[in-house]
Amino acid sequence: MPSWTATLTWKSAVFITVMCCALAALLSVLVHGEVTHQTVSQAREKALSRLADVTVAYETGEALPPGSGIDPPGLPESLRALAVGGRRGTLVAYHDGRPAMWAAAPADGRALATAVDYSQSARTINDLDGAIVGSSLLATGATLLVGALAVTRVTRRLHQTALVAGRISAGDLDARVDDPRTADPSRPQDEVAVVAGALDTMASTLQRKLQTEQRFTADVAHELRTPLTGLSAAAELLPPGRPSELVRDRVRAMRALTEDLLEISRLDARTEQVDLDVHELAPLVERVVHAFGTKTTIRSVEVGREGPHAPVRVETDKRRLERVLGNLITNAHKHGLPPVVVTVDGPTVTVRDHGPGFPDYLLEDGPQRFRTEGGRGHGLGLTIAVGQAAEIGAGLDFSNAPDGGAVARLTLPEYVPLDDGGPRSHDDPDSSPRQEE
Repeated sequence: MPSWTATLTWKSAVFITVMCCALAALLSVLVHGEVTHQTVSQAREKALSRLADVTVAYETGEALPPGSGIDPPGLPESLRALAVGGRRGTLVAYHDGRPAMWAAAPADGRALATAVDYSQSARTINDLDGAIVGSSLLATGATLLVGALAVTRVTRRLHQTALVAGRISAGDLDARVDDPRTADPSRPQDEVAVVAGALDTMASTLQRKLQTEQRFTADVAHELRTPLTGLSAAAELLPPGRPSELVRDRVRAMRALTEDLLEISRLDARTEQVDLDVHELAPLVERVVHAFGTKTTIRSVEVGREGPHAPVRVETDKRRLERVLGNLITNAHKHGLPPVVVTVDGPTVTVRDHGPGFPDYLLEDGPQRFRTEGGRGHGLGLTIAVGQAAEIGAGLDFSNAPDGGAVARLTLPEYVPLDDGGPRSHDDPDSSPRQEE
């Protein structure tokens, strides 16, 4: 069945149509039966009255009126048999091509019968049936139109509520239904208004909780920066030795964690300013890989759809793209196994390792801060990568390869110039990306 047949409007239209047709059919049968019964009864009384006159004329030897006689031609056989059997009766049948009401009675072992024209009564019944069908169709159409308008008003409000729910799930916590029926508590509310009000209340509660969490994360990160700066300066004054190296290493880790928390708080608050520009993707990815080459093992960079006549350009924020790729490569070497392969295929960059793969919770719900498999790390690298990818309008998907290993696939918005004189890449061949965890 087509998808539109599952809509409430379609189901309501079908229900209204079926109920109207059933009601019209029931009323038509009742009216038709009653009018037909009255019409036939009147015609029968008229035929029997004429039969009585014909019987008197037959008994007195007078001439019988036209259409009357003993076993007249056209008399239905069933009615003839009834009269010969000594009983009187009536029957509607055709006589000379026209409907007639026959009446017959026994007369000397034969049937004395007369016919009364039934054409007008038959036309009355046929006209009534046509009027019933026409009025039923008109009433069904009018009811269907009014019902569709009423249902459409409800479905429109439901659709609006669904759209707002989709915007909230996409991250727009300011979205509200604002159904006018919920503004005035004294106003009667239908079920749609109750659902809309519940959704608005849920969104407001969720927004307050998330804002509280964001403020807490930002406040903690800001408060940690000052003592960490002093701790870093004090660590530099320690005498050389293994204990000093351990202290400096932990201080650097704490500072990196604090910076990550600040970056996440900015992403949550949606206060980042994106600097979009057009860049050639393959050289940019190669520089990121080479920048991490001193600390990581990169087997190869495979470039797809690249050539002197068809370079792949993307519209993105170079610094944020480097941040995303750096976090993906770092995560692959921290939690996976070499070799790590970075592949460029058109506007898509794939980072794959050959380790145990991503855990199930990450594939189902995405990266979660402060949650990693085995308790290693803080789970902020992939969270930042997802946030920065969203900022530059890129899609970031996580999966596991069939033969083992984690696969992170970054799809960037490809730049398609309108003519051959499109903008040139703004990449600097001598520049290198910042190396960030």
